[in-house]
Amino acid sequence: MKVQKIHRNNYIVKQLPTATVYLNRKFEIIHASDQWANEFENDSIDILGKNIFDQIHTEASSDLKNLLILCLEGKSTQFNTEWCAQNDDLSKWFEWSITPWYDDNENIIGAIVQVQNISLHVQVDQRFHKLESLLREKAEFANIGIWEFDPIKEKVWWCERTKAIHGVSDAFVPTFNNIIDFYKPGYSRNSFALALENAATKGASWNEKLQIITPEGIEKWIITTGSPTFKNKKFTGLLGSFQDISQTVEIETRTKENERLLQTLIDNLPLNVYIKDTESRKILVNKSEADYVGLGSRQELLGKNDFDVYDHKTAKIGRNEDLWVMKNRKSIMSKEDLCIKKDGTETIFSVSKIPYIDENNEIAGIIGMSIDITDIKQKERELKDLINVTSLQNKKLIDFAHIVSHNLRSHTANFSMLLDFLTHEKNEDEKSKIMKMLTDSSDSLLETLDNLNEVVAINTNVNQEKKKVALKEKVEQVESDLQAFLTNNNALIINQIPQKLVIKVVPDYLESILMNFITNSVKYSNPERRPVIVLTTENKNGYTVLSIADNGSGIDLKKYGDKLFGMYKTFHDHKDSRGIGLYISKNQIEAMNGKVEVESAVGKGTTFKIYFNEKD
Repeated sequence: MKVQKIHRNNYIVKQLPTATVYLNRKFEIIHASDQWANEFENDSIDILGKNIFDQIHTEASSDLKNLLILCLEGKSTQFNTEWCAQNDDLSKWFEWSITPWYDDNENIIGAIVQVQNISLHVQVDQRFHKLESLLREKAEFANIGIWEFDPIKEKVWWCERTKAIHGVSDAFVPTFNNIIDFYKPGYSRNSFALALENAATKGASWNEKLQIITPEGIEKWIITTGSPTFKNKKFTGLLGSFQDISQTVEIETRTKENERLLQTLIDNLPLNVYIKDTESRKILVNKSEADYVGLGSRQELLGKNDFDVYDHKTAKIGRNEDLWVMKNRKSIMSKEDLCIKKDGTETIFSVSKIPYIDENNEIAGIIGMSIDITDIKQKERELKDLINVTSLQNKKLIDFAHIVSHNLRSHTANFSMLLDFLTHEKNEDEKSKIMKMLTDSSDSLLETLDNLNEVVAINTNVNQEKKKVALKEKVEQVESDLQAFLTNNNALIINQIPQKLVIKVVPDYLESILMNFITNSVKYSNPERRPVIVLTTENKNGYTVLSIADNGSGIDLKKYGDKLFGMYKTFHDHKDSRGIGLYISKNQIEAMNGKVEVESAVGKGTTFKIYFNEKD
């Protein structure tokens, strides 16, 4: 908005009918009218930003500089006739007017210098009449009136424009006393009375923005100036001006009100809004953006770029986006960006950026909007995890149904066949053999049903409470329970788990898992060497990883890797192989939100890595 205001002011000043420049406090030209350029034979664009004393040359440059300094101090506004030599063949006379330049907070930020070419009048009339004529002419354009006080005659003189500003007729006779009554009671009246007293007693000039009330009750904002005049160091009167700035103040008031309304609107939007200049510095932010950055107030954020508030990587991404939008004059809509602040806080935003184009169709920056979608992305991840779990459970259910159907059908067929044999067999010895086979089949069926029930129990009781368990102690307990088995097989367990390591697990599941993996390591040991099982742990990406490594026969993972944890899958000719242990252990691990991995080489041994989830 500041950029727009500067361009608008340039546009207005260029069209002023008088030669006018706006100077900053360094006497650099900020705005210049075309008339100024014509009078001094300069280009109104080329002189912007340059020192006024480098552009014009007068016989009284030092006096002009002193007047400008006084003006910047708010002490005086002076009118002077100066001679300016343009070149050896041409001389011009100008009338100078210097007025303070105020910002929105009524601070003097520079000076307004207006000149009038009076070369044709210098030889025609006296200095006073020329000045009066010039002021009247300027008053027509700038709504400025002049006034004068003669202390000897005790008379106050107002020009027609001054009377019009005060809403009185040409017949009105101002006096030193009644002019004070026009000022609004309070600050304005007290300030004007004090200014008159200081001018008369101390020789002080003034330049004030005050309010007056006309006889009809209309309130107006004016800029009133006054300067004492002296002759031989003796006070001879006061000379000053009145400028009606009511329309300007009304426009400024409406502008500020519109700005407040706009600010209120964007402050209550459920998203972060900001405007950046071409250097990616923020020139407008809403409350949400200021609150997110955490700098306390909007003013503290203005003028800062992303490198001031985000880590370098995040800021670089933001800057590249800004440059792309400004270069291509195209928008970025709903792009997901991870923003990391310097304190490490991470937020996922849906970011939209559009080019900010000024009234001259030039790129002035970007307008950005972003909304925090961190919670939405978390919900998406949770939903995705739920879908994955559901899919996995559904696959397990289908696999389980196939296994149950196949196994029960096998047992049923076996029973049917044996019963048929028994019905038709006459030999008692053969009948006894068949009865034994029926008994064995019955035991096998019961074992199958027990295994299936255990699998069902694991997958239906997924919310069993996890408790803290000392892992090293649990391994020692399992080793004690298997002592006879281990001794008979001359097996050695090397427990390298830290003594104080505690994990959150379902205790019964952990015991079953350790039993299965340790007994398997012994069962499938290499007959040529003593079975050795080494247990170690490590922390990895939020998991406590238990490694169970043996020096057994190993598994051909290329051949059996995808079937290793299947139900009733066996990979050795061991007489006790059932193919159910690893399947049950894997289900128990996954029921605790963990996972299991395997590394193996035929003839060298196998390492199972069990991941216990530390987060849930």
